[in-house]
Amino acid sequence: MSALLTGQPAGQPSGAMAPTGSTPLRDERDIVQARAIVRSLSVALKFSLVEQTKMITAASELARNTVVYGGGGDMRWEVIGDATRKGLRLHFEDKGPGIPDVEQALVDGWTTGGGLGMGLSGSKRLVNEFAIRTNVGEGTCVSITRWK
Repeated sequence: MSALLTGQPAGQPSGAMAPTGSTPLRDERDIVQARAIVRSLSVALKFSLVEQTKMITAASELARNTVVYGGGGDMRWEVIGDATRKGLRLHFEDKGPGIPDVEQALVDGWTTGGGLGMGLSGSKRLVNEFAIRTNVGEGTCVSITRWK
């Protein structure tokens, strides 16, 4: 699947992002692309610079986890809202090994790799809503939402 953009070829983000879409997460270039998509969506939603930075940082961490620990996957996005607010919801999904102990994985400093162990816990602190759905041997989906 390639990034879904309004009037733009895949890999060429602009301010005219589709309200829903997805982009593959297979390698470092895809992580950079995901960051650019989240930046464009955050700007279009008129998030403050701080809100943009928080969402882009969380997305970058989760995209990297999808590639490094999940063996690759996809990022899906939805522009959401109601009469009183608007927001951006992102889903990071892989078919990797899953997370055996979600509570442990959300503890600062816990890692199965060589990182700092701040990806999941740090991302959770940067957004308004955070959810993990995982099954060992089947994969993981992390969903985050930031409201304006």
